[in-house]
Amino acid sequence: MDRFFADIPIWGVFAATLVLILTFVEVGHRWAKRRQGKSGPEKEAPVGAMASATLALLAFLLAFTFGLAADAFHARKLALVAEANAIRMTYLLCDVIPETHRAEIRAILRRYVDERLRWANGQPDEPGASAKELLDQLWKYAGIVGEQNPGGVDVFLSSVSRVIELQQERLMVRERSRVPGEYWVVLYLIAILGSIAVGYHSGVAGASRSPVMLSVAIAFSAVIMVIADLDRPGQGFIKVSQEPMVDLRAALAGSKP
Repeated sequence: MDRFFADIPIWGVFAATLVLILTFVEVGHRWAKRRQGKSGPEKEAPVGAMASATLALLAFLLAFTFGLAADAFHARKLALVAEANAIRMTYLLCDVIPETHRAEIRAILRRYVDERLRWANGQPDEPGASAKELLDQLWKYAGIVGEQNPGGVDVFLSSVSRVIELQQERLMVRERSRVPGEYWVVLYLIAILGSIAVGYHSGVAGASRSPVMLSVAIAFSAVIMVIADLDRPGQGFIKVSQEPMVDLRAALAGSKP
């Protein structure tokens, strides 16, 4: 359930939602006409009040869901900047460690930056260059440096630890901080009920199928599409800019090994 919409492209989410809303508006409209034909006219005011209450609840859920997705998007941006800064600082702190392993550690960091860019763009890792493998190598060399220089490279070791921590943080905010699938189900259930209520109200009022309803359905579908896009990092149209990591790669490539 946490991977709701995972197999549906973003434009498909928009199209499916639009069709769903318009279908259930029509269902509500026909239901009202059928009931009026069997049991006579129904008062419009109570039906309109209930339809308005349902739409208000739907608007609240939409705003709340959008907030969840937007907060997660912002957290991914912050995590990216924090990780880029931690890698840069670790690279610079290599100056305080013995020259024996300096080049190896800096080479690992440069490869790690490449891996983070591939990961963010949804590209496969190169052989032997996954995040876990590179961080294991980094910690191995850092451990050797720490053993050879007890108490003399604590700042460097803390910086390496920070890089490892931020890898897990980025993984958490990217892969495991999604709008829960159960929440999507409730949102769509309220949307369906609201669409039926609107269609039913138009049928009770004797109104024709107004083209305004198409505009409302398009607007709702567009908001759902944006929420789904924000909730699927690296897959849709709205993506976190990787410029901090790209700039870092360029800076490391131009620095001393």
